[in-house]
Amino acid sequence: MPTTVRAYAATSPTDPLAPTTIELRDVGPRDVRIDIRYVGICHSDIHTARSEWGATRYPVVLGHEIAGVVAEVGAEVSRFRVGDRVGVGCLVDSCRECRYCRRGDEQFCTEGYVETYSSTGRDGRPTQGGYAEGIVVTEDFVLRIPDGLALDVAAPLLCAGVTVYSPLRHWGAGPGTRVAVVGLGGLGHVAVQVAAALGAEVTVLSQSLRKQEDGLRLGAGHYAATSAPDTFARLAGSFDLVLNTVSASVDVDAYLSLLDVDGTLVNLGIPEHPQSLDVASLLMRRLSYAASNIGGIRETQEMLDFCAAHGIAAEVETIGVDRVDEAFDRVVASDVRYRFVIDTTTLA
Repeated sequence: MPTTVRAYAATSPTDPLAPTTIELRDVGPRDVRIDIRYVGICHSDIHTARSEWGATRYPVVLGHEIAGVVAEVGAEVSRFRVGDRVGVGCLVDSCRECRYCRRGDEQFCTEGYVETYSSTGRDGRPTQGGYAEGIVVTEDFVLRIPDGLALDVAAPLLCAGVTVYSPLRHWGAGPGTRVAVVGLGGLGHVAVQVAAALGAEVTVLSQSLRKQEDGLRLGAGHYAATSAPDTFARLAGSFDLVLNTVSASVDVDAYLSLLDVDGTLVNLGIPEHPQSLDVASLLMRRLSYAASNIGGIRETQEMLDFCAAHGIAAEVETIGVDRVDEAFDRVVASDVRYRFVIDTTTLA
């Protein structure tokens, strides 16, 4: 029989989120039903709730940073058992047959991957996310959360963690490389930890020195305020890789000036308006301007294992579901250190 669970849903771009119930699909032969314990609040949730990325189909249950415990498995499931600690990130399905899916890059699926919420599943039903007591996901898109990671601090890693881990790996952050992280927020505070654990020399670039103590504690060797008049001149040509974790528009040419020859500026946030640059900023030192999204399932599992092995976790403020709207406003105001996590037992 289908399982009905309590949830919290966005019902319009302006109304507060509201309690509701959703019906989970039947557990198929290769499905895993998860009792959700914690779910992180990602800025993507807010954009979707407020129809800032195009028209949202309401009602929608948000949340793609899901951590919980296996409650039921299908007859053909081989990797998980009831009681296992597991997670679900931004993806819950893909074609699994194209060259990208076969190599573990489901985020580039040529047919388009199925997102955890506000998407359409291969069964034709709208997907609903983790602001709920439970979820059913096919085995191939379930992640194992290592014992070394508590569920609450692991939840944000399912999006924020892989979003920074993937470009750091792809562009070769490690011993001998100089990495700058722009912004010490939900993404940036994880990026600093991962880059430091990979062996890179890490610098935080933030508007002010307000979070300097945190940045150094998390593993940065240096911290600079971008609002200081001499910062860009002083740090010109200092980095091999710059990760821009903020969504606000920035002076792209100014940040490109921070790169050494063959360096790369990688954008992780999505600015509200298009950005421009002077091609001369690139060609004088053979620079690259790039962007990166999430990662595939294989890489997300690799990231979780890496974080557990190196003691890396999101720093979270855990809240009850009744404070979600307040948390949304605080995320927009950058008033959280560093990620909100909803305790889903408060749905009861």
